[in-house]
Amino acid sequence: MDREDKFGKIEGGVGVRPFAGGKTIAHSTLPDRETLLAFIADNPDRATKRDIAKAFGLKGEDRVALKDLLRDLADEGLVQKDRKQLVRPDKLPPVTLIDITTRDAEGGLIGRPAEWDDAQKVAPAVSIRLNKAVGRSGKPGRTPGVGDRVLAKIFPSKDKTGPAYTARVIKLIDKRKDASLGVFRAEPGGGGRIMPIERQQNELVVEAAQANNAQDGDLVEIAVTRIGRFGLARAEVLSVIGSVSSEKAISMIAIHDHGIPHVFPDSVIAEAEAANPATMAHREDWRDLALVTIDPPDAKDHDDAVHAEPDPSPDNKGGHIVTVAIADVSHYVRSGSQLDREALKRGNSVYFPDRVVPMLPERISNDLCSLKEGVDRPALAVRMTFSKDGQKLRHSFHRIMIRSLAKLSYQQAQAAIDGATDDKTDTLLEGVLKPLWEAYGTMRKGRDKRQPLELDLPERKIVLDKDGKVDKVIVPPRLDAHKLIEECMIQANVAAAETLERKRQSLIYRIHDAPSLAKQETLREFLATLDLSLARGSLRANNFNHILASASGKPHETMVSEMVLRSQSQAIYSPDNLGHFGLNLMRYAHFTSPIRRYADLIVHRALIGSLKLGDGAITPEEEAALVDIAADISTSERRAMAAERDTVDRLIAHHLASRVGDTFEGRVSGVVKSGLFVSLPQFGADGFVPVSTLGYDYFIYDEAHQSMTGRESGEGFRLGDDVEVKLVEALPLAGALRFEIVSEPRKMPAGARSFHKAKHGEKRRGAAKKPGTRPPRGRR
Repeated sequence: MDREDKFGKIEGGVGVRPFAGGKTIAHSTLPDRETLLAFIADNPDRATKRDIAKAFGLKGEDRVALKDLLRDLADEGLVQKDRKQLVRPDKLPPVTLIDITTRDAEGGLIGRPAEWDDAQKVAPAVSIRLNKAVGRSGKPGRTPGVGDRVLAKIFPSKDKTGPAYTARVIKLIDKRKDASLGVFRAEPGGGGRIMPIERQQNELVVEAAQANNAQDGDLVEIAVTRIGRFGLARAEVLSVIGSVSSEKAISMIAIHDHGIPHVFPDSVIAEAEAANPATMAHREDWRDLALVTIDPPDAKDHDDAVHAEPDPSPDNKGGHIVTVAIADVSHYVRSGSQLDREALKRGNSVYFPDRVVPMLPERISNDLCSLKEGVDRPALAVRMTFSKDGQKLRHSFHRIMIRSLAKLSYQQAQAAIDGATDDKTDTLLEGVLKPLWEAYGTMRKGRDKRQPLELDLPERKIVLDKDGKVDKVIVPPRLDAHKLIEECMIQANVAAAETLERKRQSLIYRIHDAPSLAKQETLREFLATLDLSLARGSLRANNFNHILASASGKPHETMVSEMVLRSQSQAIYSPDNLGHFGLNLMRYAHFTSPIRRYADLIVHRALIGSLKLGDGAITPEEEAALVDIAADISTSERRAMAAERDTVDRLIAHHLASRVGDTFEGRVSGVVKSGLFVSLPQFGADGFVPVSTLGYDYFIYDEAHQSMTGRESGEGFRLGDDVEVKLVEALPLAGALRFEIVSEPRKMPAGARSFHKAKHGEKRRGAAKKPGTRPPRGRR
C-alpha cells in the first residue's frame, strides 16, 4: 500500500471476491464501440483521445474508461496511432500471412498479420472469410480456426465499425505457438495432459518427449503444437514454474491472468546494465547532510530519505526545516529510451508475497537509484519550512548528490524513540531521530487542522515460512514511524504540485473525487437505520470524520467504517486537477516513488524542466501525451491491485484448503441478494455464504439496512455481525471460499422488519413455531 495515499486501493461493491461471477462497471456517458469507430473514421483530423473525450463530454473516471475502450480497439487492430491521432490501420499487401487470433461477437474469425514491422503500432485486424475448408496445399481440408496461420488474399473493408480488412483464405500454413499456463497431469508410460487454468480452454495432450521433465501437479508454461481433426490438441512444455500448490505458482497465475509484463526485453536489460553512476554535474553537494532511510525491514530498494532540524531563523521560533530526498530516476531513465518505454508499459511495480515484478530492472531500482547507506546517490530533494503550528511557509527543490547516513526499519527507529536503542540508533537518537519526531509533531498540527479523512485501513501482511508457504497473516502495528514518513511524503507531494502550478508546467495530478451522489445517498439511507445523519450538499472529508467519531466505541463502529469506505471514489491520475478529497488537499501529485511509479517519474521530469535543473527534463511530446499517460498508468495501477488481491485470495484459499469442515470466527463483511460475504479477521480471508444455505425461511435482501432478513421469523444477519462459520469448500486456483453459518440469526431491527412487510405486503404464513425451535442450517 502506498505510504502517502491509500485511496487508490478503494474499491466499489462489497470489496471482496464473489464465489462465482464477476462485476461490470457501467459508464453512462461512454460511447459504444461502433460510435467510437465511426467518429474516428469520419474525423481523421481531430481524433486524438483528448478530441474524443471533449466530443463526448467525458471527464474523470470516464476518461480512464475511454482509454480502456480505445486500448481494446487498438488491441483488436481496429484503430492505431499516427502521432497523436487515432486512425484506421495502414494498408496491407494484397497477399498476407495471417495469424487467426480470436472470434467476433457473431463467431467469425479475426486475425492479424503474422509479420508486422512497426513496433509502435498494433497490427490491423482482419476479418477471415471462409467459403470452404482449405488444406495446407490449397486443396479441400480442415477449416482454419483460432490459432492457425493462413495465407490470405486481402480486401479493404467497407464497414467503418469493424476490422479494416477482410481476407479470403488461400492456404493453411501452420499452427501458431502462443504460450499459456496449465497444470501438468502425468500419465503412466510418460507424457501427460495439460489441465488449463482458464475454464474455457480444453485439455491438451503432451508426449513424453515434449514434457520437459514436468512432474505431476506442476504449473507449466506451454505452447500448442498441433491440432488434429479428431481428439485433443497436442502441446509442449516450455518451462516448469513449479508445483501448482506453491506460492510461486500462485503469483505467476495472477501475472498471466492480468497480463502483467514480467520479463524485461534484452534491449531494456542491456540499456540498464550500460548505465554509469551519476556525476556531480548540475548537482549540489549534500553528502554531509544526515539523511536516513526508514523503510520496511525487507525493503530491497530505498527511494526516499529524510532529515529534520529546528529552523534557526528568529522569525520562525518553534518551526522546523524538513528535507525529503528522492532518488533521481530521471537521470537514468530518459524519455523515449528503451527503459522509459518499458516503464510506461508496466506503469508501476507489482508486489506479491513471494516476489516483486518491478517497473525498472534491478540494476536501476536496487542499485543505481537505491539510496544505499554510505554510498553516493543522485537525488531530487525538497526542503520545506514549517511554522510551529504546522503551516508550510516555503519550500524549494534541489538536484543533489547525497550519501545516506543510515538505513533503518520502522520498528528500529520507533524502538529507539521509545528508549530501546541498538548499536546503530544509539548514535543517531539525539542528532537525527529526535529532530525528526519533533518535526513530525509540528506537521501533525497542520494535518489535524486540515482534517483529512481518518479511515482506519489495516494492512494485512502474509508471512511466508522458510519453504515459501503461508505461515500466518498479520496486521502490523501502526507506528508513529509510519505516520512520520507518510506525512513527510504527503507534504513533498503537495510541494511538487504547487511548484509546477506556479511555473505553469503541465503535470499529472493524483486526484481523488468526492463521493458520487448515488453513493452518498446509499450511505445516507444506511446511516439513517442507525440514527446517524449525513449532511446534504457539498461534503468535505470532516463530514465523514464526524460520522466515524459518532460510531466510535459502539457495536456498529466496524459497520459504519466499512460503509464510509465503500462510499468513497477511487483515486486516479489525471492532468486535470480535481483536488484530493480524502487527503483534503487542493493540489496533489505523486513525486516520492519514481522507482516504482511512472507518475512520479513524469513529475520529476516536469520539475527538472521547469526549474532548469539539468538533463532529463520532460519533452514536448510527453506534455502532449499526458492525458494518455495518465489513463495508461491509472489502468496499470488497477491491474496491479487486482493481481495482488487475486494472489492473496488464492494464497489464503490454498492455506485453508486442508481445513475444510473446521469452524471459524468471522464477521459479515458484505450483503448482496445472493448471500453474505464473511471475512475471517484471523486470516484476512473473505468467503461467501449462499442465501440458500441460511435456513428454511425465505430471506429478503434489504440494501438500506445492509441485511438479510427472514420473512417469517424476522431474524437474519446484518453487515458487521459477528458470526461463526464452517468452511465447506476451498478452491485455491479460483481464490474462493464457501462457508455455512453455524451461529444463530438475530432479531432484525423493527425498521427492517416493517420495511419488508410494507414492501411485500405479506403476512406471516404457515403454522406457528414452538418457542425455541429453529429451522436447521443448510436448507431454505
